[in-house]
Amino acid sequence: MNKRSTLGGGTMLALALLFIGLTVLCNYVLRGWRLDLTQNRLYTTAPGTDRVLGSIKEPVNLYFFFSEKAAGQLPQLKTYGVRVREFLEELVGRSNGKLRLHVIDPQPFSEEEDRASELGVRGAPFGATGGQFYFGLAGTNSTDGHAAIEFFDPNKEQFLEYDVVKLVYELANPRKPVVAWMSSLPMGAGFDPQTGQMREPWVIYSDAQQLFDLRPLDQTATRIDPDVNVLVLVHPKDLSPATQFAIDQFALRGGHLLAFVDPLAEADSSGAGRNPMAAMAVDKSSHLTELLTAWGVQFNPGEVIADRGHALSVTMRQGQEPVEHLGVLGLGKDSFAADDVITAGLSSVNLATAGYLEPVKGAQGCQAVKGAKSCFEPLLQSSTDAEPLPVDRFRMLFDPATLRDGFKPTGRRYVIAARVSGNVHTAFPGGPPAGVTLPPGQLDLKESVKPLNLVVFADTDLLSDYLWVREQSFFGQRMTQAWASNGDMVQNALDNLAGSAELISVRGRASYTRPFERVEKLRRAADDRFRAKEQELEQQLRDTESKLAALQSKGGNAPSTLILTPEQEQEIEHFQTQKLRIRKELRAVRAGLDADIKRLGSVVKITNIAVVPVAFAVIALLIPGWQRRRRRAPADPAAGTRA
Repeated sequence: MNKRSTLGGGTMLALALLFIGLTVLCNYVLRGWRLDLTQNRLYTTAPGTDRVLGSIKEPVNLYFFFSEKAAGQLPQLKTYGVRVREFLEELVGRSNGKLRLHVIDPQPFSEEEDRASELGVRGAPFGATGGQFYFGLAGTNSTDGHAAIEFFDPNKEQFLEYDVVKLVYELANPRKPVVAWMSSLPMGAGFDPQTGQMREPWVIYSDAQQLFDLRPLDQTATRIDPDVNVLVLVHPKDLSPATQFAIDQFALRGGHLLAFVDPLAEADSSGAGRNPMAAMAVDKSSHLTELLTAWGVQFNPGEVIADRGHALSVTMRQGQEPVEHLGVLGLGKDSFAADDVITAGLSSVNLATAGYLEPVKGAQGCQAVKGAKSCFEPLLQSSTDAEPLPVDRFRMLFDPATLRDGFKPTGRRYVIAARVSGNVHTAFPGGPPAGVTLPPGQLDLKESVKPLNLVVFADTDLLSDYLWVREQSFFGQRMTQAWASNGDMVQNALDNLAGSAELISVRGRASYTRPFERVEKLRRAADDRFRAKEQELEQQLRDTESKLAALQSKGGNAPSTLILTPEQEQEIEHFQTQKLRIRKELRAVRAGLDADIKRLGSVVKITNIAVVPVAFAVIALLIPGWQRRRRRAPADPAAGTRA
């Protein structure tokens, strides 16, 4: 007996030492290993993120400014702050020492607060004392470059990974991205022959000049420099085969493109100087049919989307009343792709006489096009109260009200802008067009060397100032104020495409803060069950109060003249009693709305506090008994035989 007990104690000691040894070993051998069991893989970084981190050559310092003490009074921001910090620590752990994280809690009037402002992190007013709440990220590189996320907005939580990785990428690649801009519309500054004066650049074009290394590209260009990060095509009209071939080869090299085509571009000055009727008949469309088809996109320049669900009211002539125009659209959040960084967070986008896009195969998603595979993802869509109309109905339109004549919505949502990505084939399978000579030793590409990244809009008018900014002069200076998100959307597209393919692949993901889905389901079910009864009782209450008011006013306006019969007094007392009963029933019904939710909460509390611990305790007590029975079972027959 003693020997068996000693042996059991020694075995337990050996197992304890083995467990401690394995724990220490795992801490070193498996350091950084994690198993992400969350439903939406919240703690698993995208492959593009890992590639961006692996491409960092010089150390990057990250400064996470978070007012942790003040966050104690803001539970939502405190929880999100923990999420951001854990994500930053995850990136640091995956960067092979190239990222260095500094967590700072800036105190009022401290050097840390000054440092935050210096690096571009802004504080939000907080508390009655006028203090500042900091919740942002700044970064610096080895060349004294810096970038910042001013404030982490919880409403943009699904783009946390993209925003942080974009900041890291910009610091690791400090050179300004090169944007080649080809446009047949007069977007830059220059002389306007129609007015005889110098014209200001379009606001979108001016903003791009400040943020990028912008290179205007002539429409007759036959070569695109290899250092171009993004090629912008605005209303590419009547391009020569040689120019289209250059664009095609740029795309096959993995180039990033932002294209704006249009069935009817209002800013197209073709036909200027002719009589008004002849000018209206001029073709003002652009399409890039051969190239877009090779990339898996279909666009019909002969149709304009008429959308009654998003139509804006316009004034065609001075003094005329505003009229609803089915071709001038104001898209809201329900029209934007919520999971794409280009359109997420926008408030409104205005368009005029826009067309629509389709995948070549006629089905959204990823499809094979001539043996290659491209993905078509909508960014902007019309409402279901829409129909494509012939472009001729808009070309010579004097009364927008006539667009409603014969208007028959199809019930379908039309794609006005889309993101296209993947490996594609050339639009010139027969080789370079006539007149194009390749440099010695260079062969024309027949298919993608790197995946294509294209964002295409079926409208150019959205770039025009009149659809999204107001202008005013302030002491001779041109001041602009945005009233729609057109500029933000184009800026987002340029920012996204100017990054590497790895950065573009980092997309929005699910929110860290998950809703109580079962509670919401119970609330909806309870609401449906009790709402009808509640409305019935409220109607009875209104009827009772009306009858009471009618009875009490029979004696005249003056209280002294009020004389009621005993029957009327009894009826008033009856109505007052009924009123109290109805109000009591209403309170019971409203309390019943939350009964199931409270019941679920009680079940969860009991399960967590009592059931689970008791279950573990019972299992813990049963296991030793089961082990003792297993040890005794083979020994008993042998003992009987020896006896």
